[in-house]
Amino acid sequence: QVQLVESGGGLVQAGGSLRLSCVASGRAYTGYAVAWFRQTPGRERQFVAAIAWYDASTYYENSFLGRFAISRDKAKNTVYLQMNILKPEDTAVYYCAGKEDYYSNYETISEYDYWGQGTQVTVSS
Repeated sequence: QVQLVESGGGLVQAGGSLRLSCVASGRAYTGYAVAWFRQTPGRERQFVAAIAWYDASTYYENSFLGRFAISRDKAKNTVYLQMNILKPEDTAVYYCAGKEDYYSNYETISEYDYWGQGTQVTVSS
């Protein structure tokens, strides 16, 4: 059973950067993809980006293109989300999620097989 553990969240000023990490523990990750979502109170989780584990192909929600970047390090069993030029509206709990088999609906929450516990990102103005 793979467990996903996020880290790297915190408090940052607007315009700053953070890099989130999602480590797959329990065994070497062999799933198809890992994605990042975020959620604010009272709202549904929002897709941010996904990366295919085998070839590092990436997929982004359009509004994050140019500011956020997803990457993975196979040797470390880790997926990263580099977030730049952060805005107060980026304040949210960020979750990583894993998908075992091939899929194409990257933005669909129910597609994912397991989730991390989330890491809080707070951007002050």
